[in-house]
Amino acid sequence: MTLGELLAAARGRIDRLDARLLLEYATGCTHADLLARPETPVIGPAAMQFEDWVARRADGEPLAYLVGEAEFRGRVFQVLPDVLIPRPETEVLIELALAKLQGMPAPRVVDLGTGSGIVAISLALECPSATLTAVDLEKGAISVARNNAGRLGASVRFVESDWYLALAGEQFDVIVSNPPYIAAGDPHLAGDGLPFEPQRALTDGGDGLDCIRAIVAGAPAHLAPGGWLLFEHGYDQGEASRNLLTAAGFKAAFTHPDLAGTDRVSGGYL
Repeated sequence: MTLGELLAAARGRIDRLDARLLLEYATGCTHADLLARPETPVIGPAAMQFEDWVARRADGEPLAYLVGEAEFRGRVFQVLPDVLIPRPETEVLIELALAKLQGMPAPRVVDLGTGSGIVAISLALECPSATLTAVDLEKGAISVARNNAGRLGASVRFVESDWYLALAGEQFDVIVSNPPYIAAGDPHLAGDGLPFEPQRALTDGGDGLDCIRAIVAGAPAHLAPGGWLLFEHGYDQGEASRNLLTAAGFKAAFTHPDLAGTDRVSGGYL
């Protein structure tokens, strides 16, 4: 079959843009090739790979898992089923952290639940004066994040740990986290490709606040004076997050929206 024939065969089964991207990944062609030379023959293995991907995409498997990578803040990160797929909402967390890091001469930052490493790596590359530590409980996630740091040239220390457990005696100027915050039984878990993503990274199995409670409760022992805690959360968790921060002694507890105007990140300082 040709490039054009394969693309036409995918129409009606999956989104047109998804089909084009999958064909480019499977064959190594460019968008310009598809437009200028749709009659180009596609060898058997590449055609079979494309057809397999189309079938899996039609079943709801996320495109990022099919091709093994996703773009975030202009960088390409490896993405495997061990980690969540990067989402643009998380840029809010990074932008707020960068704002807090301004003016700090040599800030120490820890990213709890790093997953693919997008937060820690972005901060390391965009604030070179910072020393970054990235923590995750899952070996698979640490492996993906470490690989991403190597590919992108980011200096990050990776620690396999359950939140603060392996950080005894360490203090940081900024703690950031994008923890599991979807409540068990939330209907969102059944849609938009989420069944394919690691459930432990999406939900705490409870009310969606268990991990946030643990992060807030443990932060005072690991924050330097004046240090900030910033974490991502669900659209309806802003008030609860601020209450947890205030109860733990944090000052100026706030919630910041994402670009859609939805409560997305809360934080405070000690």
